[in-house]
Amino acid sequence: MLSIATWNIHKGFSQFNRRLMVHELRESLRALDADIVFLQEVQGHHEQHAEIHDNWPEQPQHEFLAEGVWSNHAYGRNVVHEHGHHGNAILARFPITHAHNQDVTHLRFEKRGLLHCTVDVPGLALPLHCVCAHLSLFGRSRRHQLDALASAIEHTVPAEAPLVIAGDFNDWRNRAHDLLATRLGLTEVFADERTRPSRSFPAALPLFRLDRIYARGLALERCSVHHGLPWSAISDHAALSAHFRSPPAAR
Repeated sequence: MLSIATWNIHKGFSQFNRRLMVHELRESLRALDADIVFLQEVQGHHEQHAEIHDNWPEQPQHEFLAEGVWSNHAYGRNVVHEHGHHGNAILARFPITHAHNQDVTHLRFEKRGLLHCTVDVPGLALPLHCVCAHLSLFGRSRRHQLDALASAIEHTVPAEAPLVIAGDFNDWRNRAHDLLATRLGLTEVFADERTRPSRSFPAALPLFRLDRIYARGLALERCSVHHGLPWSAISDHAALSAHFRSPPAAR
């Protein structure tokens, strides 16, 4: 069994930045008990927050969240500002053998990246390719970024390799499905021929289908949307999780 989770953590703050929630966030992530975690809006460094908040972690958020549970992690810096930077992160219980952050910025004022890691998962014949995505708020930019994502996968990931792409797609019109399903052979874990991806935003009462988990080469066992309390007190996005049955290793 392989478990994964994805969560836009809103830089460790509650909705509307009312409260620092990074410590509660760490406990909730541990409760999910996922083998691999895809995180968006991860604060790598912020000098001003460190001065204001007495309980601001000394480490970058991805290291603080991973400590003691996920011994392997990668961070992709996307947005750099005068006080620090933030981006995407992948935490894993298994070795991350390669990590690359692809810049897919389409608009100058909206920096975006795709964090691509290969993870050596026991029981899989080939390394698992993991892509953590946080796409644009604007439809034209999302189309550009999805095409860049598909092109990168086609050029770097063997067709027979297992693949998971997860994150905040900001895709309330569900335009990603045809490209990722048809072009890359991926399946969204909450969707089948009759349904659409699950609602995940806002976390208190989800209305919009923004967050996704796409996979291929893995057999889905079950999936869940974690919304309402305590999740909605931690971030404005719900967390998603999925459990897969992996085929026996062939090597």
